Amino acid sequence: MWLRPLYRRFLRIGLPAFLLAMTVGIWLSDEDRRAMLSEGIDGLVDKVQSREEFQVRMMTIEGASPAVDKALRAMLPVDLPASSFDIDLTALRLQVLALDAVETIELRIKPGGILSAVVTERQPALLWRHARGIDMLDKTGHRVAGVTSREMRPDLPIISGDGADQVTAEALALIDAAGPILPRLRGLQRQGERRWDVVLDHGQRILLPERGSIVAMERAIKLQREQDVLGRDISVIDLRDGERPIIRMGIDARNTIRGARGLPLLGPDGQVLPDQDKTGG
Repeated sequence: MWLRPLYRRFLRIGLPAFLLAMTVGIWLSDEDRRAMLSEGIDGLVDKVQSREEFQVRMMTIEGASPAVDKALRAMLPVDLPASSFDIDLTALRLQVLALDAVETIELRIKPGGILSAVVTERQPALLWRHARGIDMLDKTGHRVAGVTSREMRPDLPIISGDGADQVTAEALALIDAAGPILPRLRGLQRQGERRWDVVLDHGQRILLPERGSIVAMERAIKLQREQDVLGRDISVIDLRDGERPIIRMGIDARNTIRGARGLPLLGPDGQVLPDQDKTGG
């Protein structure tokens, strides 16, 4: 039997391994011994993790505003100093990225026990007025923060309407194309989640089409440069028809024409004034 390789392997490897496993099993069958072994392993792990070279003693944050700095420090799972094994950098990074104001963050533990955080915050590009209030948006339409009133950021252009936050790139392009009428621009209003109205001061509006809004805006600027249409008593320039613009006159201009024709005058709401008869006399 000793001449058989299988028999020799069993006696040299299999039998000792079986006896060792049986001995370990018998020893671990006792609950007190299992608890003692577990405590010993935990103590060894704690001793290694608590060594000086694994201690994080301070946190540095670059590129964050005071509000983000405070929020980031509050998200640390433990108080410093603490072992680096107690800080899950991946989980902490995902938690920080959930903040609206944070675009990217780089987390790493530097030599000397320093947890370094380099933050890139989103830059506000627009204000978006909606049913729930006013939010600052970055150029991609991602929310940055909320504001209580328009006056808090008068430097930012404002858009409004349902779905306006989904087409911020088009809105910024329209604002950029406004050119000479930009000082008069009060905002862009999304209509039916399909197209834009350009809202100007003095109650004037430019109605843009669903497609080709930038080209239509350039047409409006050309009309203004050549004919000064926005300097007249005009309330609406409708460019939704690509073939021809439609101009709606203001109340004063309409009353001038109606007066010349002997028709009754209109009030501010566009209705015939009640103290006039149907002939305008």
